Amino acid sequence: MGRPRIGEKAPDFTLPAQDGRTVSLHDFAGSKNVVLYFYPKDFTMGCTVETKAFGESYDGILAMGAEILGISSDSAESHSGFAKECGAKFPLLADEGGKIRESYGAKSMGLMPGRVTFVIDKKGVVRHAFSSQMRPKQHITEAMEALRAIKD
Repeated sequence: MGRPRIGEKAPDFTLPAQDGRTVSLHDFAGSKNVVLYFYPKDFTMGCTVETKAFGESYDGILAMGAEILGISSDSAESHSGFAKECGAKFPLLADEGGKIRESYGAKSMGLMPGRVTFVIDKKGVVRHAFSSQMRPKQHITEAMEALRAIKD
């Protein structure tokens, strides 16, 4: 499946989070924009840097009327420890089997799953996408710039 294009509806999903709840993209419809980032694996160097950067910017993202959702193929149990290590107060969602990653076209780069961030508006429309395996901190910069450009 290809990556959703800017202006297209984002694929909906429902996944388990590290805190035992289930989270759906449609939970935020009409109320919050969503920064959705796919990352390769819990406890790896680049993913730790990226998740810590999102965690450090979380209050700013909330103030911009958005929520952050992180997704990897790791289990919710693994996400629980990873969230604690990174100070992530936002949901880390377990996409075991990679179906949601596939529906977003966040393909693998060699042996590792891709690192892709989407900004989705309150209507569920993709407003921005950024992919970079080697620049994990750039994902938060891109997301914040895209959120500033969204006019409700």
